Amino acid sequence: QVQLVQSGGGLVQAGGSLRLSCAASGRAFSDYTMGWFRQAPGKEHDFVARINWSGGNTYYADSVKGRFTMSRDSAKNTVYLQMNSLKPEDTAVYYCAAVFRTHYVTTMRPGAVEYWGQGTQVTVSS
Repeated sequence: QVQLVQSGGGLVQAGGSLRLSCAASGRAFSDYTMGWFRQAPGKEHDFVARINWSGGNTYYADSVKGRFTMSRDSAKNTVYLQMNSLKPEDTAVYYCAAVFRTHYVTTMRPGAVEYWGQGTQVTVSS
C-alpha cells in the first residue's frame, strides 16, 4: 500500500510558475514509477509527465515539454513537478500517480495507475 499526499498548486497568472509536490509513504518509494496527470472539467485524465523507477528517465507530454520538469528526491520520498511559463490551458486538477516496477518508454496510461494522489487545483489566469 502506498499513500500519496500532494501539495502546491493554486492560482497564477499566465507566464508564471508553480511547483507541485507529491510525498509517498508506505512501500519502497524507489520501486515505483511516478507520474503526473491532469484533468480539466469534463475531460479524462491526461498524461503530463513521468519518471521511471529504475534509471530515473523522464518523459513529458508534448503540450508541456520544455516548460515542465519532473524530479524525484528519494531521500524525501517525494516527486516534484516544476511548472514554468504556465498557460491558461494548463488549468486543471493535477494528480500524482504511482505504478509498481514498470519501466515506460513513453507515457503512462491512467488505467495502469495503482495509486493516486488526492489532486490539487492549478488555475492559470490570462
